[in-house]
Amino acid sequence: MSKATRTHTQSPAPHVADTHDLIRVHGARENNLKDVSVELPKRRLTVFTGVSGSGKSSLVFDTVAAESQRMINETYSAFVQGFMPTLARPEVDVLDGLTTAIIVDQQRMGSDPRSTVGTATDAHAMLRILFSRLGKPHIGPPSAYSFNVASVRASGGITVDRGAAKTRTVKATFNRTGGMCTRCEGRGSVSDIDLTQLYDDSKSLADGAFTIPGWKSDSQWTVGLYAQSGLLDPHKPIRGFTKKEMRDFLYGEPRKVKVNGVNLTYEGLIPKIRKSFLSKDKEAMQPHIRAFVERAVTFTTCPECDGTRLSEGARSSKIKKISIADACAMEIRDLATWVRGLTEPSVAPLLTALQQSLDSFVEIGLGYLALDRPSGTLSGGEAQRVKMIRHLGSSLTDTTYVFDEPTIGLHPHDIERMNKLLLRLRDKGNTVLVVEHKPETIAIADHVVDLGPGAGTEGGTVCFEGTVDGLRASDTVTGRHLDDRAAVKKTVREATGALEIRGANAHNLRDVDVDIPLGVLTVVTGVAGSGKSSLVHGSIPAGEGVVSVDQSPIRGSRRSNPATYTGLLDPIRKAFAKANDVKPGLFSANSEGACPNCNGAGVIYTDLAMMAGVSTTCEECEGRRFDASVLEFRFGGRDISEVLAMSVTEAEEFFGAGEARTPAAHKILRRLVDVGLGYVSLGQPLTTLSGGERQRLKLATHMAEKGGVYVLDEPTAGLHLADVEQLLALLDRLVDSGKTVIVVEHHQAVMAHADWIVDLGPGAGHDGGRIVFEGTPAELVAARSTLTGEHLAAYVGA
Repeated sequence: MSKATRTHTQSPAPHVADTHDLIRVHGARENNLKDVSVELPKRRLTVFTGVSGSGKSSLVFDTVAAESQRMINETYSAFVQGFMPTLARPEVDVLDGLTTAIIVDQQRMGSDPRSTVGTATDAHAMLRILFSRLGKPHIGPPSAYSFNVASVRASGGITVDRGAAKTRTVKATFNRTGGMCTRCEGRGSVSDIDLTQLYDDSKSLADGAFTIPGWKSDSQWTVGLYAQSGLLDPHKPIRGFTKKEMRDFLYGEPRKVKVNGVNLTYEGLIPKIRKSFLSKDKEAMQPHIRAFVERAVTFTTCPECDGTRLSEGARSSKIKKISIADACAMEIRDLATWVRGLTEPSVAPLLTALQQSLDSFVEIGLGYLALDRPSGTLSGGEAQRVKMIRHLGSSLTDTTYVFDEPTIGLHPHDIERMNKLLLRLRDKGNTVLVVEHKPETIAIADHVVDLGPGAGTEGGTVCFEGTVDGLRASDTVTGRHLDDRAAVKKTVREATGALEIRGANAHNLRDVDVDIPLGVLTVVTGVAGSGKSSLVHGSIPAGEGVVSVDQSPIRGSRRSNPATYTGLLDPIRKAFAKANDVKPGLFSANSEGACPNCNGAGVIYTDLAMMAGVSTTCEECEGRRFDASVLEFRFGGRDISEVLAMSVTEAEEFFGAGEARTPAAHKILRRLVDVGLGYVSLGQPLTTLSGGERQRLKLATHMAEKGGVYVLDEPTAGLHLADVEQLLALLDRLVDSGKTVIVVEHHQAVMAHADWIVDLGPGAGHDGGRIVFEGTPAELVAARSTLTGEHLAAYVGA
């Protein structure tokens, strides 16, 4: 049988569908973008660069990705859209050639105490199904292995309506088997409350016995509820309560009471504290609330479930002598090996899917994690990579993947692995858009868009668009700094003493003994998961004299801004109040001075249900947020709204000299300038700041704290190559003023600039947790005995 042969006399004309190879953006004006127009090639890797605050995220996330998601949402019915986040159309003239966008950002994975790495991914759900099918003894459905499901049993009569005047009562029973430990309610830890931190028992309720933050004597919801409930004598000292009064006071069952004519629910103090404080994650609390909880509450591992969160039944069911608690406690790479050894045909598809999910963890460099690791304890980089896992094995093509600095928290050795993953996604036929500062990732780009030239109002334009070689030859800030290589210090500072750490064994540390020198700049480094944060945050006592700046995100609403977050607004309000002989509260847009029409927001928000909400500038205050009468008061020739509209640099000059001189405000502004935030306006909402800007705002705030030892966790996160120089100058100033600075860092420029390096490893998880090098950067480069040494030597060209 012969095959027909085809001959082409001429190549066919390209199909019209193949002409849409670009994502076109014209006239983008989101945030600080100034009519930006770019053309991004599809099925290529495009990297967006520029100094922190130049508009990268505004272009990639707030314009391209936001419009893609909004258009996908519009394909659903109005009913479904009502359950989805509403997105407004970005400020842009033309967006053409968009494809479905999958966003992998740096947002933390939530700090719910019940959320773990396993529950945040599909791995734990698949494990539960596996144990419900193969576990011996069999204890029930998958819910029987879930620490978020409680066992429930109920029986009684239910009334069944059979139509006109036909009703009858039938007996019904309900039974659900859950895996939650009843003692700790699935949290893995139990808490004991120190009553002396809640109240002063020598005082009565009317005399202000409560010492709980936020419990004001005039609040009917807290203090008033107990004082006027009718169950307790408000004028009797607490130590004089009878047994019944004390029981009602501390452990009273919920009941309805009337306070000032309002029906409220009264319950004992202990359950109220547990609901209002202990049901929340500590890391998500405001600093003064967290300090109260740490004083008043001691958390200990649950003695009943030994911290596994699971009931005895769930722990007793095993596969090959391994329970689900054992499986979740294993490092994921070890769990992947164990699952590979299971060969049960009846659950073959499940085993295949679970194996792929676990292998993705290992491939992406997170094999050192365990599934029972609380998701709130993951760093920003780890959280981002966990989100990537579900996309690695995806069969989707012609999709746009959007990444926000995927190399954050990665050692140079791990960056190579991340680069391969990005290229793999591209090679499957996807468009990959990456916001990035690291030169190693910029180097693999097919296309580069450089924004700037500065930050804030000085940015928002495209400075360069083209290839990496073109960027290198261009005269942009990024182009000039792309090949910057810091040299290893020839002379290092001498230590003035040592901070001794002995027998450190937090997480994967193996009884580590190390002396961290005082009075110098020390960098603690090592591959991701080697134990750096465990050593620094877990072993250096966070007591008097230690100022710790970790990676936990700044939380703030659109009413929060740099002035409120840093405490700068307090001296400004007092200065205005003193100059005009009025109350300071008038100069707060969140208090008495707020515009009555918009309540100090500056805009009127109209909720349109499943449609995107509309915000319009308030007509009364014209967006200035204050009542007209407040704006008549001036200080140094400016009203309060004009002061909040100033940039940090302008405000520093304004409050530094002349009639407006205010030393307390000037000191805070000086710190903001030191960390490179001179371009940010005082009243700019925190929600509009980039990740790098928030990190530096946090650093500036902590610099006000009195301490001799500063512990910084990856301060270069979100910083442009040019900004790293400014950060190193700031660290030098801190050390030269007599401080000890300890930095957990991967950036080679910071390593080269250090006086002393402590390198952990050699690997991650149970392959790490040991000190593999201690010494100066020059000694590390000369020895090349560790992964860090090899990469640092290559970086400095040794």
